[in-house]
Amino acid sequence: MEPKNRIDELTQRLNAYNYQYYVLDAPTIPDYEYDMLLRELETLEQQYPQLAHPDSPTQRVGGQAVSAFAPVTHEVPLESLQDVFSAEELTDFLSRVQAPQYTVEPKVDGLSVALEYVDGVLVRGATRGDGLVGEDVTANLRTIASIPLRLENAPPRLIVRGEVFMPRQVFERLNEEREERGQPLFANPRNAAAGSLRQLDPKVAARRRLDILIFNLQLCEGRSFERHSETLDYLRSLHMKVIPYTLCTTAEEVLTQVATINEQRDGYCFDIDGAVVKTDSLALRGELGSTAKFPRWAAAYKYPPEIKQTVLQQIQIQVGRTGVLTPKAIVAPVRLAGTRVTQATLHNQDFIAEKDIRIGDTVRIRKAGEIIPEILDVVLDKRPADAVPFVMPTCCPECGSPVARDPDGPAIRCTGANCPAQRLRHLMHFVSRDAMDIEGLSEKLLERLIEAGALCTPADLYALTREQLASLWQKGGVMADKLSAAIERSKGNDLSRLLFALGIRQVGVKAARVLAEEFGSMAALRQADAETLTAIRDVGPITAQNLVQWFANPQSSALLDRLQAAGVNMRSLSQPKGTAFEGLTFVLTGTLSVPREEVAAQIEALGGKSASSVSKKTSYVVAGEKAGSKLKKAQELGIPVLSEDEFRAMLP
Repeated sequence: MEPKNRIDELTQRLNAYNYQYYVLDAPTIPDYEYDMLLRELETLEQQYPQLAHPDSPTQRVGGQAVSAFAPVTHEVPLESLQDVFSAEELTDFLSRVQAPQYTVEPKVDGLSVALEYVDGVLVRGATRGDGLVGEDVTANLRTIASIPLRLENAPPRLIVRGEVFMPRQVFERLNEEREERGQPLFANPRNAAAGSLRQLDPKVAARRRLDILIFNLQLCEGRSFERHSETLDYLRSLHMKVIPYTLCTTAEEVLTQVATINEQRDGYCFDIDGAVVKTDSLALRGELGSTAKFPRWAAAYKYPPEIKQTVLQQIQIQVGRTGVLTPKAIVAPVRLAGTRVTQATLHNQDFIAEKDIRIGDTVRIRKAGEIIPEILDVVLDKRPADAVPFVMPTCCPECGSPVARDPDGPAIRCTGANCPAQRLRHLMHFVSRDAMDIEGLSEKLLERLIEAGALCTPADLYALTREQLASLWQKGGVMADKLSAAIERSKGNDLSRLLFALGIRQVGVKAARVLAEEFGSMAALRQADAETLTAIRDVGPITAQNLVQWFANPQSSALLDRLQAAGVNMRSLSQPKGTAFEGLTFVLTGTLSVPREEVAAQIEALGGKSASSVSKKTSYVVAGEKAGSKLKKAQELGIPVLSEDEFRAMLP
């Protein structure tokens, strides 16, 4: 087939598959087949870039990073809604409006945006901002798979409004990953979605797997409509992912549907914080108009938090994918916020001790953030006489290894290197790019190998046979050979990669590199005590203690012995450091001709230190174009400032 025809066919097919998967939730082909088609399209577009389509699914991976978001003036204002908090207030609103028909929709707790299409092509997307002026986040919105980049049979111009959200499962996975990296956790999915949509690098937004629901037609050239529900049906026909709605004609029906949405809220993949009631007639909307703050034809019913009493029957300990032991309360079933609740979060030992929660207590329970049930307090006058304070176990309930409390927080973690609860997370980290870089071992393949009993610890990777790898695909001979080669190549990695791959807490890429260079071999590092480790630059007392505890664990020793027996390199391959920058601390700011990471690596290779903030201990600030607050602080403190050329001149 001619390249143009094949590119046209692949673009059309893959966009159809995306619509089926992301909008209809009804995938029609296996993920692997989709990935192979997408890879073929990427290859063809690289060979024939002039033939690529603007709506190609390859454009969703994220474009170039931007330095700032341009302001966008909304042609049609993005109004906020009047909040009502009780059935009486909602009834008053309905009495004032007196509409013949209403739509009732779940109120998605996300970030409102406007999408603009010209001749069916997405040309701009903007945040709500203050309703009149928002920010241009087109590049980030293009990464959302449920947003069509091109519409068939579209009007000349179309502007729609939607709510961007992060699905709950995606949010939970994101927070797990952030916890692994030692980054602060997002408070809730809405904050995570807002932060993702305003990333300066669209590739970051693409990895966050955001979603959207369209809930309003702002402008549609060449077409007219009589009812809001009609516009939603029209937008759905354009393959947009549209908010679900219910038509109601009486106040009683509206109140019933509002209650129904509350009861069904846990069934949505997104958070809601209420229900939206809108006048369906567009003509009546025009007559009612808007106040200075919100339209008179719509209201948002906010669900009040519901609190009930129940009995705490048991406290179970769960071991998460990061090794944290989390207590979970098993309670007598109780109906709460429309759902049957049988368990609640207890957070950690500090939370339990602070509220003096004991098994057998009668507790008051509610849904935190209207999502996760949590215990508010104990009804002390109903406490049984034999109730005793609860204490967390000293050994992991999954693998029996000792547990340890984080020095910098309330979390209690399993110290086992081979804990079953952490198995998949450990293996995913071990094979990741910055670790052992075993290309091709995806999460799904690792899960299948674990389920087959072929994979328990990272050492098992090096015992996998070609037959075991080939069984992962129907015709897996070629793929098995590639994967075998990738696993074999990883044996020759530098010690620093292996140290990072082991997943020792607070040993990131930089610390692993420092440790490998200082000790030279795994054997030497295994013998180091906390005092020796703390004396090393960039290794603090907490990191040192984590290292000592990890190496002292019998599971860790067994893992290292097996890796070494499999032929995995245990020595540093780096050249000895230079000393030109020994004792000097550099801070990099502004745009340089190469990535800052490369410059930082040069500094560290010459014995210097690359810091992220300016202080009196800073030796030099290297300032590129558009340098900001760090340059200003350096000037205030009298720190020498170097241009990139001046820095290059210092290199030996």
